[in-house]
Amino acid sequence: MSTMKLGVNIDHVAVLREARKVNDPDIMEALYVACASGADQITIHLREDRRHIQDSDVKNIIQSSSIPVNLECSINRDILDIVCELKPHRATLVPEKREEVTTEGGLDVFAFDNEISHAIEQLHDSIIPVSLFVDPSLKAMEMSKDLGAEMVELHTGLYSNIHAMLNSSLPYSNHSVKELELPRYELQERLEKAIEHIKKSAHFAKDIGLEVAAGHGLNYHNVHEIMKIEEIIELNIGQSIIARSVFVGLAEAVKEMKKLTTR
Repeated sequence: MSTMKLGVNIDHVAVLREARKVNDPDIMEALYVACASGADQITIHLREDRRHIQDSDVKNIIQSSSIPVNLECSINRDILDIVCELKPHRATLVPEKREEVTTEGGLDVFAFDNEISHAIEQLHDSIIPVSLFVDPSLKAMEMSKDLGAEMVELHTGLYSNIHAMLNSSLPYSNHSVKELELPRYELQERLEKAIEHIKKSAHFAKDIGLEVAAGHGLNYHNVHEIMKIEEIIELNIGQSIIARSVFVGLAEAVKEMKKLTTR
């Protein structure tokens, strides 16, 4: 039996806080509840525009968390300086655009190989392990290894979007994914291909010595297929847990997801 770690991303608690510019909900209370409810890791993203998590949040969470902290960040030099000073348990390098609602797609390890290599060197100089948030492809796994990362996090956004368009009311909502408004048989084919890409990438990544995580868009309805991939040892899930907590409370939401992600 393999071990699956659940990283709980609490960014969306800070999104609610920043919507009114008050300290409510308290990000630190979210940290303590997640830790007490079975989370194996806390994940946060320090964005360049500070739209949710703030520098003080990162410092307080790292200093107070009873479980490891995975800090997502861009390869911006100013951000990297902050990460190296605060020293999380791991840094996950992600792509970042000011205009995006959430992280769209994996880090382009080919177009930005020099910048990523320098970022990894800087983080390693501060004794911080590095994961790269990448799309599932064999070439991306190989490049991630060559750049010096210890881990990859497979971007599961495409899988999650196809699953939602096939199995939920998303196509009938204002948030329908236009490029996936396709016949059901074609969506099913694309879903199977997306899963296969994740499986093959995870297997290859492990074979070449990388640890493998996965995340983005995972929720209580689609996580089961990812759980079948034994090479994946960690999931980072945020929005769906915080959304569920509106109705059942954060503690119960974390416990429900932990139950689903226990092999």
